Amino acid sequence: VAGDGEKDVPPHCNLQVYTYTCDVGKRENVYLTAERVRKEVGEVSVLVNNAGVVSGHHLLECPDELIERTMMVNCHAHFWTTKAFLPKMLEMNHGHIVTVASSLGLFSTAGVEDYCASKFGAVGFHESLSHELKAAEKDGIKTTLVCPYLVDTGMFRGCRIRKEIEPFLPPLKPEYCVKQAMRAILTDQPMICTPRLMYMVTFMKSILPFEAVVCMYRFLGADKCMYPFIAQRKQATNNNEAKNGI
Repeated sequence: VAGDGEKDVPPHCNLQVYTYTCDVGKRENVYLTAERVRKEVGEVSVLVNNAGVVSGHHLLECPDELIERTMMVNCHAHFWTTKAFLPKMLEMNHGHIVTVASSLGLFSTAGVEDYCASKFGAVGFHESLSHELKAAEKDGIKTTLVCPYLVDTGMFRGCRIRKEIEPFLPPLKPEYCVKQAMRAILTDQPMICTPRLMYMVTFMKSILPFEAVVCMYRFLGADKCMYPFIAQRKQATNNNEAKNGI
């Protein structure tokens, strides 16, 4: 027991952390790395698919290779990692697959077509996989879908909604998102949206006519929220090209 003014010190644990570099967009790389993990660490019982990229370009200005990269990393990689680690989970009927998607995998906005498509794909993959595990009566394998709102990591720096609404929907702190996700995983929660208002937006998008959704987006400033972000990315790209004499 800690004395007055002292903090509780957690018991010493001999934990080992293994790190591997892997391009999850390349299935051969995923399978080779997965084999290394099995040989050097052991079987994986918790798989968290969290890798994500964004091109930051309007559709007609976006190079094809960036669109392909977004789809490969944000969506296709989930197939490769799951195929690499799910067989042992099925054999043991034990494991947990976590898909870190996005609120933009439940409802979309303008200017980030590739990102939205990839996250919708990740959500669809996760839901179908969850149904498949239930149909196979593999109740020992749990699944959790994580769909956060804008997270303050710099990935979408410049994204702005209506200024009157911003105080009620500020970017989420990464630590908060991690805590919410961990709580959902530890309690076998099938899905977690942060903040909870995202459940309401998803529900409204599902029941309202499209034109009503457009009006709601315009009221929130969500219809063009990505435009400042895209403009910043374009300016940064132009500045880099100017520096390099391109």
